[in-house]
Amino acid sequence: MVVYADLIFLLNFLVDAALLLVTAKTRKIAFKWWRIALSAALGASYVVMMFLPVPTLLFTFSVKCMFCTGMIMTAFGYGSLQNLLRNMGTFLLINFAVAGGMFGIHYVLASSSDVMKGIVFTQSGVAVFQFQIGSILFVVLLLLPLLWWFRTVFQSSKQREVMTTYLAEVTIHVGDFSATCKGLIDTGNQLYDPLTRTPVMVMEVSEWGDVLPELWLQRIRSSDVDQIISGLGVEEEFIWQDRLRLVPYRGVNRNTQFMLAIKPDKVVIIHNESQLEATKVLIGLDGGKLCSDGSYQAIIHPALIQAG
Repeated sequence: MVVYADLIFLLNFLVDAALLLVTAKTRKIAFKWWRIALSAALGASYVVMMFLPVPTLLFTFSVKCMFCTGMIMTAFGYGSLQNLLRNMGTFLLINFAVAGGMFGIHYVLASSSDVMKGIVFTQSGVAVFQFQIGSILFVVLLLLPLLWWFRTVFQSSKQREVMTTYLAEVTIHVGDFSATCKGLIDTGNQLYDPLTRTPVMVMEVSEWGDVLPELWLQRIRSSDVDQIISGLGVEEEFIWQDRLRLVPYRGVNRNTQFMLAIKPDKVVIIHNESQLEATKVLIGLDGGKLCSDGSYQAIIHPALIQAG
């Protein structure tokens, strides 16, 4: 038998890429094509290894789980353990559904078959493993976890779909600089500058890494933003220092803290195919991650949507 490794790689690459795209659509995940391609190449490479003289250890259950985890992390990132397990669960369920559908269609179309040592051989020459289930208890024990798995994964997908209705594309313009990210319209965000009553939109400081000094990033992440203001004009100069503000807010421990904010020229928000512009707004810089799975990088003040 002649095996064409390049054709096997290409076939599995296309199949894995299609399954990853369906996973992304099901989970409502924003994806990048190059990450999908890299993940599909990883999965296709594992299949090609089956035809190479490699240790049998690479085909154990634990190694297969590692490759599956690597594919999901390559395609969609980590985010959090819960996010990783949900993405992996959706990916595996889609694989099982596709494989089961292919098995069922082939079984229906097969005109005849013979059984040899527990393996069903059809006229098309395809070997199909025959499963013998000894008891109803086994079926029940297998069925209940699968039903729970389906319910958990797709319930999470439904919740994510609801959340996407509150997502919008945000573009910040400050001089010649512009930054674009996803923002969540949070009706509970009532943060204003107490002096000017300007609404404050919170944004991850990592989106500003190209224009802010590295020392500032460290101080924002450690909540020492007052040292940034006190050092202006003494320790260092900053081209936007006349745009900087300190906005007080109450933290989780109910203590008053300060957030460094920047006054932009304008903010452009695209939501439900409508474009809104706001000029009376401050961009508060948050040192952490606003969403563990990276669905959004900013929290949009509802006053901006109403004003638009």
